[in-house]
Order: sequence, then C-alpha cells, then structure tokens
Amino acid sequence: MKYHELSLRLFLLAATPLLTDCSTQAARTALKPTAEAAATKGKAAEKAGTLKDDELDEYATAPDISDPLEKMNRGTFWVNNQLYTFILRPISKGYTLLLPRPVRKGIDNAFENVKYPVRFVNCTLQGKFKRAGQETGKFVVNTVGGVGGIFRPAESIPTLANLPEEDTAQTFAKWGIPNGPYLVLPMLGPSSLRDTVGLAGDYALNPINWPYLYWFGSRSKHDWVIVPPLSNTLRSTPAQMENYDSITKDAVDPYISARSAYSQNRAEAEKK
Repeated sequence: MKYHELSLRLFLLAATPLLTDCSTQAARTALKPTAEAAATKGKAAEKAGTLKDDELDEYATAPDISDPLEKMNRGTFWVNNQLYTFILRPISKGYTLLLPRPVRKGIDNAFENVKYPVRFVNCTLQGKFKRAGQETGKFVVNTVGGVGGIFRPAESIPTLANLPEEDTAQTFAKWGIPNGPYLVLPMLGPSSLRDTVGLAGDYALNPINWPYLYWFGSRSKHDWVIVPPLSNTLRSTPAQMENYDSITKDAVDPYISARSAYSQNRAEAEKK
C-alpha cells in the first residue's frame, strides 16, 4: 500500500468515529436541555434578584462531575464551538433546507432502528432481559411493518413504545464503574473517561459502521462503505446543533452549562 493511501485510511479511521453519532443518543442524549442548563443561565437572573428561593434550591441540587482537566476541556470546548459555528451549523442548515421534515424523520427512524444491536446487547449485559425482548419485538415490528424502520408502528404498541435508550456507558455504570474525569471530546463534546470507552463499544455494535470497519481491516478498494457512517453524522447534526444552542446560547458560562446538562442527563439515563 502506498504511503499516501495508508495516511488517508488512518485519517478516516480516526475521523469517522468522531464525526459519527456513535450511540444515538448521538447524537448522544448526553447534551439535551435540562434544569441544569437553566441553573447556569439562572445565575445571571439570581444576581438581578429575579429568581425565587425554591427555584434556586432546585438549581442547587444539580448533580455534577469531577473536572480536574477543566483548562484543557475549556480549550477543546472553544475549538468545538468554532467547528460547530463555521462547519457543522452551515452543513446542518443545508441539510434541513434540502430535505423536508418528514423525509428527515424517516431517515432518522431508519438509522435508529438499525442500532438495535447496541440496545439489545446492553440490555442483556445489564440483566434487563425483558427489555431486551421488547427491543427485539420493536425492531421486528418497525423493520417489517415500518418499511425497514422508516416508519415506527411499534410506537402504537404500549409495551414497545417509548423504551429508554441503552448504551455501553450505561452498562459500565450498572456494573459500578465510576465516571472518572469529565472530558470534552473533539467534535463529540461532553463525555467522561468511562463514557468515552463506552463510545467505542457503541461504535463497534452499530451495524452502520460494520462495512467500514471491515473495509479498513481488509484493505479493500470499496471506499463507498464510508458513506453510511458519514450519512449517520449528517442526519444527526441538526438535532445536535439545536440541543447545543438551547443550552449555551444564553448561558452565563456556556462551558459550565454544557457540563451540567451532560451530568444530569447521564445520571437520569443510568436510573432507567
């Protein structure tokens, strides 16, 4: 293999996991608007005397995470913000302009349906065998009755609707493995040492990535197999940008706001 071809493949192997929605949550659910995001925003209002005591008490109960690498994390957070602003946000806007909402919803549904192994394996590893069976039923119904998962007929079945997301990091938490230090990952954003390792498990379990992993390992010439992972990234970008903006836009300290939102969402996910 020529040097430039090897360099290209090494770059793609490194970049694709960073650009791919490894868990779904994808986009991960790790960064969604929460009361903890409001807590940081509330500091400004607190100074102005506009928050009630009970509201401040609610903000004070925010679960947090150890951040011994804050200086480095803030640097990565700043770089990510520039990438989001000048690269991902324009891409996201172009994607939403080109495809109407129903089409985007169908694409999202199909990609999420394919991630069945991530949910099934982690339910099993956590001893949630009933939920693993429900995930199987949901996958079959959506695949067969939903035209490959484009539609979600399983949501109309009470026992299969609104099943909580499962990922490898939640399995680690169930096993008693602590978070470890807070980390801000390039492109992906908020994480922890435990959850970063979990991302590798989610990536390997997601069938979208299997052809790409085989492609790299076999050194074949089928470069088209990188398309599904990158398509997965593209379709998840609008939701990620929306969540990011809702948390950081009016925050006194966007870094703290994002960290708090991540901490609470992961804590809530581990309880389900």
